[in-house]
Amino acid sequence: MEQKKFDYNSFIGMILFGAILLWYLYSNKPAEIEEITTEKVVETPVIAPKNAATNYTSAFENDSTKQISLQNKLGAFSHSAINGSEGSTVIQNNLLKLTIDNKGGQIIEALIKNYKTYDALPLYMIKDNNASFNINFGTTDNRILNTKDLFFEPVLAENGDNTVLSMKLKVSDSQFLEYRYEIKPKNYMVDFSVRSQGLSDVINSSNPINLDWSLIGYRHERSIKTENTMYSYYYYKTENEVDYLNAGNTEVINDVDWVAYKQHFFTSNLLTDTPFNNATITSTDLVKNKEIDTVFTKKYELKTPLALAGGELNYNMKWFYGPSDYNLLSEDQFEGTNLDEIADLGWGVFGFLNRNLFYPIFNFLQNYMGNFGLIIILMTIVVRIVMSPLVYKSYLSSAKMKVIRPELTALNEKHPGKENAMKRQQETMAIQRKAGVSMMSGCIPAVLQMPVFFALFKFFPTNLALRQEGFLWAPDLSSYDAIFPLPFNIPFYGDHISLFPILASVAIFFYMKMNQSQQANMQAPTQEGMPDMGKMMKYMIYFSPIMMLFFFNDYASSLSLYYFISNLLTIAIMLVIKNYVIDEDKIHAQIEENKKRPEKAKSKFRQKIDSAMKQAQVQQAQQKKKSK
Repeated sequence: MEQKKFDYNSFIGMILFGAILLWYLYSNKPAEIEEITTEKVVETPVIAPKNAATNYTSAFENDSTKQISLQNKLGAFSHSAINGSEGSTVIQNNLLKLTIDNKGGQIIEALIKNYKTYDALPLYMIKDNNASFNINFGTTDNRILNTKDLFFEPVLAENGDNTVLSMKLKVSDSQFLEYRYEIKPKNYMVDFSVRSQGLSDVINSSNPINLDWSLIGYRHERSIKTENTMYSYYYYKTENEVDYLNAGNTEVINDVDWVAYKQHFFTSNLLTDTPFNNATITSTDLVKNKEIDTVFTKKYELKTPLALAGGELNYNMKWFYGPSDYNLLSEDQFEGTNLDEIADLGWGVFGFLNRNLFYPIFNFLQNYMGNFGLIIILMTIVVRIVMSPLVYKSYLSSAKMKVIRPELTALNEKHPGKENAMKRQQETMAIQRKAGVSMMSGCIPAVLQMPVFFALFKFFPTNLALRQEGFLWAPDLSSYDAIFPLPFNIPFYGDHISLFPILASVAIFFYMKMNQSQQANMQAPTQEGMPDMGKMMKYMIYFSPIMMLFFFNDYASSLSLYYFISNLLTIAIMLVIKNYVIDEDKIHAQIEENKKRPEKAKSKFRQKIDSAMKQAQVQQAQQKKKSK
C-alpha cells in the first residue's frame, strides 16, 4: 500500500480557511447591551385605541449569539431585551399629553396643553431627557439591574372613557414587573401602579429596592429670577403636614404621601397610597448667573426604598402634571391630599385671608368680566372700602392727639430733664386717659392692615388666572411690565424699566407725605434723651418709595398695579375724612367734656403700671440725692 504523502496545498488551505473563520467570528462578535440598540430595526404594527399613538421597532435581531450575550448580562430579564421593542406610546386627554418610552417604561414627554411658555412655545414639564424614573433592584443570580435600561412591552386598552397603558418588563409571559398608566378625560391626574407578578424567586429580597425620580425644571416664565428664587420649591407631605425644602438642601424624611416639584405656576407630583419611608429628597439651584443660566431652574430628586409584600412589589401611585392653581387643587377630587397648599398663598392669617376672602372676591368678579386689569382695580376698591373704617379710626386718633398736643408740650416744659422722665410719662398718660385718647387706638388700625398687605403680596404673583393676561402696556400681569430695556444691568434693579412700580412708588410718596402730619400728631412731643421720630419719618418718606421701586421692578405688574390704585384710593379716603367727616372743634369739645367726668376706676393692669412707674420715680430721686 502506497504511503500517503503530506499535502502542502491542503495544509495551506486549512490555515487560510481558519484565518478567515477567525476574522469572521471576530468581526461579528456580540456587542455590549448599550450598543445592541443600534442594530437594524424592524417595524412592528400595533393597533392603538383612541387618545393613544404608538411607534415601535424591534430592539434586537433574533440572533442566537446575541441571545446568549443578553442572557449572560441580564439573566432572567434577558427575555425583555430579546422580545422587547424600541419605541414609545402616547396617551392623552384634552389637558395633558404623555409619551411613555418602551425603554424604562417611563414618561419621556409630559406636555401640558392649553398653556404656553413665556416665549409662546408648548409647555413641557418633561422633554429631551430632563427627567428619569428608575427602580434599582438585585436578582437572585447576583445581578444589579435598573429598569431604565430594560425594555417594557406595551399593551394599550380602554377602561370606559379612560385610556390604559400596561408596560410589562417580562421574565416570561406569567412573570413580569408592570407599570400601569390610566389617564382620564379632563384630568391632570394619572393613575400609576407598580406591581410585580411571579418574581418572588427572581428579585433578591436581601438587596434594597430603590426608586429614583429626578427632574430638571425648564424655565417657563419671563422673569427667571422671580420664578426660580421666589416660587419654585420642593414640596412634600409627611406625617399629614405639608412642608418644603429650600434649594441646596437634602433631607431624609418618613411617612411621605407625596412630593411635588413646583415651578411657579406648574408642578410635577408623585403621590403614593403606601407612604415612602427613609426617603432622601434633594433640591439643587441651577441658576448661578441669570444672564447665562436661562434654560433650567432647579433639579429635584427623590430616592426612596420600596418594600416587598410577599416577595412582590405592589404600589398604587398617581402622577400629576399640571397647574399649581389654588382653584383647581382645592376641588373635591383633591380632597384630603392637601395639594392646594403648594399654591403658596402664605402661612397663618395670610393664607386664611387669601383662601376665604380674596379668592372668593376675585372669582366672583371674574365671572362677570374678562379684563383682569379692571378686576384688580375693582378688587382694590372693594378692599379699600372694607378697610376704610380702620383708616377713619387712625385719622380720628390723630385728630384727638392734635387737640391735646399743646398740653403735652407744656408738660414737657414744666418737667424738663432726664431726672423727670418718669414723672412726665406718668402725667402724659393721665392727660391722655382723662381726654379719652389712647396711643394704641392709632396703632391698632395700622397693625390690622398689615395682614392684608402681606396676603396680597402672595395672592397676585401666584394667581394663575393673571398669567399671560395683558392690561394697558403690561403684556403679562404675572410678570414685570418693562417699557424700556436698558443696555446694562443696574444692581438690585435690573436691565429694564417697569412703569407700574414707578407709579406705585410715586403714589406711596404722596401718601406718606400726606400721612406725615397725621403721624406727627399721633406722637407725643419728643422728650429729652429720646430719639426724634419725626426726623426718622422724614427719611422714610423718601426711602420707602425708592425701596419699592427697586424691589418691584422685576416683580408681578399686577401687584404694583394694586399698590398704585390702593394708595390713590387711600389718599382720596383720607381727604374725604379730613374735609368732610372729621370736625376738630367737635373733637375738642368732646375731650373737654371727657375731662369733666369722674375718672373711671383703674384696672388691675393699670394699677400695676402706675405702681411700677412710681417706684421707678422714687429710685430716680434716690439716685439723684446720692449723686449730690
